[in-house]
Amino acid sequence: MSESWVNSAERIGSDLLLELAGPGSRRAVLIRALRDAVRAGRLPPGTRLPPYRSLAADLGLARNTVADAYAELVAEGWLTARQGSGTRVAHRAPAAAPARIPKKAPSRPAPPVHNLRQGQPDAASFPRTAWLAASRRAVNAAPNDAFGPGDPQGRVELRRALSGYLARVRGVHCSPERIVICSGFAHALRLLFGGGVLRGPLAVESYGLGFHRSLLVAAGVRTVPLTLDEHGARTGELTGLPGVRSVLLTPAHQFPTGGPLHPERRTAVVDWARTRGGLVLEDDYDGEFRYDREPVSAVQGLGPDRVVHLGSVSKSLSPAIRLGWMVLPEHLVGPVLAAKGEREGWASVLDQLALADFIESGHYDRHIRRMRQRYRHRRDQLVAALAAHAPHITPTGIAAGLHAVLRLPSGTERSTVKAAAWQGLGLDPLADFRHPAATMPAEDGLVVGYATPPDRAYGAALEALCRALPPPAGA
Repeated sequence: MSESWVNSAERIGSDLLLELAGPGSRRAVLIRALRDAVRAGRLPPGTRLPPYRSLAADLGLARNTVADAYAELVAEGWLTARQGSGTRVAHRAPAAAPARIPKKAPSRPAPPVHNLRQGQPDAASFPRTAWLAASRRAVNAAPNDAFGPGDPQGRVELRRALSGYLARVRGVHCSPERIVICSGFAHALRLLFGGGVLRGPLAVESYGLGFHRSLLVAAGVRTVPLTLDEHGARTGELTGLPGVRSVLLTPAHQFPTGGPLHPERRTAVVDWARTRGGLVLEDDYDGEFRYDREPVSAVQGLGPDRVVHLGSVSKSLSPAIRLGWMVLPEHLVGPVLAAKGEREGWASVLDQLALADFIESGHYDRHIRRMRQRYRHRRDQLVAALAAHAPHITPTGIAAGLHAVLRLPSGTERSTVKAAAWQGLGLDPLADFRHPAATMPAEDGLVVGYATPPDRAYGAALEALCRALPPPAGA
């Protein structure tokens, strides 16, 4: 520690008497001393603490030790930290208690007040009137056989509607005969792997939904992570995986880090599948919600015989509808139907007919365009709030989708998630999406969904988010 830095630190901040005694690391002893000072009332709510550099100089501690102690106490609710206001004793911190009635610190935060978790559309924007009209028309026009045992391939009316829609909007090449209706992406994975149609090992992206990995593990499938960069999955790594013949990708908008798969890599992965006799499983996640870029067509259009295109209405309409689809190479249609069984046991026939009408009538297109504008406005509000209150935090993956990734300073993810919980926020740490066998460098971050909160509460949710974010380095 240089003498000039110590002298500078001594000129800033205020004095704070703390007795660092007892067992444990220096960080643990400091945290205990600060808690005791708050409990005893020596540091009443609102008291501004010295900057961590000043306190570190006064106590002869490393700056990181004091900074980590402050961050932990912010996460626990004892302190608050705001840019320009410093670190203060929280008003919600445990009050001083009589000596004979010890009072414990809160053991856990209150349930989330604001839901900023990823993967959930705006439920309030479901097109109830248009969907009800489509359902009524579909039921009135349905042939009698629609009310009998369902076809496991799905109603032909929906498969025809999807064939035209996917060709027009996503560049998918298919006929209704190569589409199999399912109840969503998870159901598709269960059919393909749990049903014995495909076998592992399966290459996947280093970041993705742990729920999907769990489904694959339950089916006995070993997953092998591919490194990610700013151009998506590094598909060139597939040539070095001799036992892998299938790969699962989110090429339209990598989940959760964001960004489309680079055109050269899209072509390369289809060539790899042809050479190896393998398959590309294309999760068309967020393919319809784009804001600042041109449309990205489906990889399936480059190789219909080597790509399984998977989609659903979980994000575009609602997960409550429970409808999805698989666009399959011709040789897989029979095995998938055999895995599904003789009767439709998952997807409601009446919902299939309603969705077919909803697409054919143009209501689905209008709904997508309306929601694209709504989600873009939500995204812009998030970006503006960060620019105003936390300009040192960089949002990424914001050109499409329903969430953004906020990149955090190294070592701050855990404490930031705790601080967010105390602010009443429900959100996801980036680490939760990392493949356990990933070898690429880990980065701290938050996955923040901006579609779910109601309009009246969204501003408050963003304010709470900015309060929970770590201060700039050196602040």
